[in-house]
Amino acid sequence: MQTSIRVRSCAGLAIAIAISCQVVWAQKNQPPTSSGNSAGSVRLPPDTSGPPTGLVTGPLNGSIYLSGNVMLDDGTPPPSPVTIERVCNGAPRAQAYTDRKGRFSFQIGQTSMITQDASEDGTIGAGTSRPVTSIANGTAPRTPYAPDTRLANCDLRAVLSGFRSESVSLGVRRPLDDPNVGTIVLHRLANVEGSAVSMTSLKAPKEARRAYERALQDLRNNKLAEAAKKLRKAVDIYPSYAAAWYELGRIQAQNEDTEEARRSFARALAADAKFTSPHLELAELEAKAENWAELADTTSKLLKLDAVDYPVAYLYNAIANLNLGQIDAAEKSARAGEKLDTPHRYPTLERVLATILARKKDYAGAAAHLRNYLVLAPDAEDAARMKKELAELERLSGANEQAKAAAAQK
Repeated sequence: MQTSIRVRSCAGLAIAIAISCQVVWAQKNQPPTSSGNSAGSVRLPPDTSGPPTGLVTGPLNGSIYLSGNVMLDDGTPPPSPVTIERVCNGAPRAQAYTDRKGRFSFQIGQTSMITQDASEDGTIGAGTSRPVTSIANGTAPRTPYAPDTRLANCDLRAVLSGFRSESVSLGVRRPLDDPNVGTIVLHRLANVEGSAVSMTSLKAPKEARRAYERALQDLRNNKLAEAAKKLRKAVDIYPSYAAAWYELGRIQAQNEDTEEARRSFARALAADAKFTSPHLELAELEAKAENWAELADTTSKLLKLDAVDYPVAYLYNAIANLNLGQIDAAEKSARAGEKLDTPHRYPTLERVLATILARKKDYAGAAAHLRNYLVLAPDAEDAARMKKELAELERLSGANEQAKAAAAQK
């Protein structure tokens, strides 16, 4: 069984047993200030720098509007956009982003700038398929005095790596309630030093911040060259502007100017050592270049800053250590990533564990993880090849059992 490991570019990775990339690049705990895919266009949250919209006193044609603001536990607004999620029956749905003052406003189901599951509209709570009741189907209409069933078992929360969000219950809200849900407070996790946003942004001079914000607008319009010029202006004015260095590095990485991208990410980290986002971008650059020692070092630093929000960092670290021959370290990282990745966004963790266990001659364990991979990624490009690998692992596992049985009879 082939056990060599390598990573090739797919804006994610390709690994173990000649593994092709099945990683979903979705940083759940970080608003997509740009695309994680270096081959795609840069994408940013919508520009919500003005006052929130939708501040109405009741439903409009049955629509539900909600607004509020997000604040860090030190009383300051987040220095970068934060994702607002509605969680119904345990299933999260991104609804909006905060503006630069921490404010948000949205109409439920109307999230044109946010990727949603197809099940979002026309259901009572995420994860269900029961239609909203109406007079047309003979059921009683909702009254202003009864909770809106579309919000049953739903909470609202903010999502930011390194922070725990307070939740706002939506299940008791009535149609004529004030749409303002109040303030959602983010509390820094005690065991997490890093943050997905840079606090140096709060100290940026007005002119530097204006250049940065205009650069973000250019990025929304996919004007990368114009954005890069404005970001350079921002860092010229304020050399410690870690967020501007970070965005500049992402543009450079997309343009395949790898060395300049590395320098920009390094400048971002020099300005703010606890800024986690540049570490993740550096990890992808090192993975593409197959710089295993650098990849192991970068991901180790990231995981020291935040060991709870980045299962993909454990995946990268496992790959790096496996290629460096550090099998036990690779297994430790892969298992930690698997434990953390409860939504199974990174099925490739299963393949890495299959390779690790195969090297340890635990063929039964390797086969179990490869089966899991095929369940999680049944339509993967390499599924046919992995089925053959699974058959070989099962054969080796069976041979092992026979050998053990024969030895026991002697």
